[in-house]
Amino acid sequence: MYTVALAEDAELRPLEPWQAEEFLAHIDRARATVDPFIPWATFSTDLESARATLQRYADRQSSDSGRIYGIWLGGALVGGVMFVRFETGAGVCEIGAWTEPAGRGRGLVTAAVRCLLDYAFLERGLHRAEWWNSTVNPASRAVAQRLGMTLDGTMRQSTEHLGERLDLEVWSMLASEWRAQGASA
Repeated sequence: MYTVALAEDAELRPLEPWQAEEFLAHIDRARATVDPFIPWATFSTDLESARATLQRYADRQSSDSGRIYGIWLGGALVGGVMFVRFETGAGVCEIGAWTEPAGRGRGLVTAAVRCLLDYAFLERGLHRAEWWNSTVNPASRAVAQRLGMTLDGTMRQSTEHLGERLDLEVWSMLASEWRAQGASA
């Protein structure tokens, strides 16, 4: 197994089905703030559904169409990042992230997304990475801004959560832009 150091006492590593119990406990701590923005948080409510969420990402990883990673701080799972989609043929991926309160304000998500951008652009040769966030999620927007992404536009009322229509912003980074800013250096 591999890990990537994100900060002192913080690391990024794969999140796998055998970790469903830890994942569920973490999602329960994060649910109030994550649920409106991460669709699978709504459905990961017991051990079986949490394992199924992680298994879907394991299946995506085996088909090279998505991946999920956890962020551990002091040995506790406090968040994660994922390739929501990973399309090598099109050269495009979408990256998402989430954290519970204990993982916020430390730059861990930004550092983890940098790792995914390096992987997508420098190792896999993709052309474009997208970041989608709800307009009512300023923390997610701030990650895109810190990374130097470009706001491509807003998709009005394009998603629904608990009966409420939400707007989504689409941000992007091109491989050439990532290289020009020195990648994750």
